[in-house]
Amino acid sequence: MVQRSTAYGIVIDAGSSRTTVYVYEWPAEKENDTGVVSQTFKCNVKGPGISSYESNPGALAKPFDDCLNKVKERIPVHLHKSTSVYLGATAGMRLLRLQNETAANEVLASIQNYFRAQPFEFRGAEIITGPEEGVYGWITANYLMGNFLEVTWVRPYRKETMGALDLGGASTQISFIPEDSQENFNSTLPVKLYGYNYNVYTHSFQCYGRDEAEKRLLALLLQKSNTGSNVDNPCYPQNYNTVLMIKYFSGSLCTQSLRPANYYPNQLVNFHGTGDPGLCQEMVSLLFNFTACRDREDCPFNGIHQPKAKGNFVAFSGFYYTINALNLSGHFSLAEFNSSMWFFCSQSWAQVSRLVFLSYCFSANFIYYLLVYGYNFNAETWPQIHFQKEVGNSSIAWSLGYMLSLTNMIPAEGKLIQLPLKPSLFAGLLVFLTAMALLCLLFLVYLCIVSHNRKNISHVEHVFIPE
Repeated sequence: MVQRSTAYGIVIDAGSSRTTVYVYEWPAEKENDTGVVSQTFKCNVKGPGISSYESNPGALAKPFDDCLNKVKERIPVHLHKSTSVYLGATAGMRLLRLQNETAANEVLASIQNYFRAQPFEFRGAEIITGPEEGVYGWITANYLMGNFLEVTWVRPYRKETMGALDLGGASTQISFIPEDSQENFNSTLPVKLYGYNYNVYTHSFQCYGRDEAEKRLLALLLQKSNTGSNVDNPCYPQNYNTVLMIKYFSGSLCTQSLRPANYYPNQLVNFHGTGDPGLCQEMVSLLFNFTACRDREDCPFNGIHQPKAKGNFVAFSGFYYTINALNLSGHFSLAEFNSSMWFFCSQSWAQVSRLVFLSYCFSANFIYYLLVYGYNFNAETWPQIHFQKEVGNSSIAWSLGYMLSLTNMIPAEGKLIQLPLKPSLFAGLLVFLTAMALLCLLFLVYLCIVSHNRKNISHVEHVFIPE
């Protein structure tokens, strides 16, 4: 029995809060086929995201060693040189590049030096844009759910694509096919997949990732506080206290407008949790500019033009983890979400499980305002959102769509997969082969009839007729 050969690809998701290494595999002889790529390994790199190493870029190499050693064990040694490695950095590095381009370049250079010394084929490190991150996430979600093609090159009949909602640490993305796909929105991108055109609306909201949004909340609470060193936080559990250096939240580019006039980076601020769900909601609502749109339906917040959300959506990354923290799963109503959120946010620090990250109260309220007031989901359309972490064993993340695009397996615009035949030519050939098969069948029937007749004649010739 011939053993099937396997090809591998490695994608490093360099997010704002952490770095994740994904290993994908597929049958080597079907490198450009569909539905064959699967995630075979995932590893979280220890420590914070790569943008945190701005002041010491040389130190970010060592944390990669543990994951890379495990990857080397997973992939056969003889395939190391032919295995491509791609690193994509997201909103954390986008912010760092805006704040300090030299530091961002030094971080990327350090990564490149590290991976060029590895046995794999390093294909570079880049900072991807917000729209790219959104579209790659949309491709991943629909690819894993079989919404593009089945394994036989046949497009699933009347298969609708799903929208994608991604919540990272520094940005959040929404991507979907608008109802009027012909309408020209500034954020609509033409994507061609397997000969089919999709006009994907996608927008990335910088500073609306979970971590950066919470930093903005802390800066806002400090701004509204009468005291400079003791601040109540209604989104923290009752009786929870923490001391933070002001540069932790006010040093971010996202909180620049909220920075105090007398800014001392090393000043300490004591935040005291009050566990007040109503006040937490009120403060979180202030993170969104709902007045910029002046009540226009196609402009929910921050002056961003957005078509009406249509169809089913899959919400992954931070959306999923927050829902999971509230002990919700499967299908649940908006009322159930609100009830769980209110209960969770009302607990004291003594009642909150230490295994549950204390900021999930803020996350839940932030998600509520983002989805309901930002994207205009309501009690009726809320069930169309599916909070999901993975499909099968593959994580729903932009990384898979990124690799598929770069390897030309299932590309975005301008990187089209080379199908064996154009759809029109394939259809014509199919008709031709069907006709030929029918002709061959008719010919076989004809031969059978002729052969049968000859046998009858031969039989007659050999029959003895008495005189």
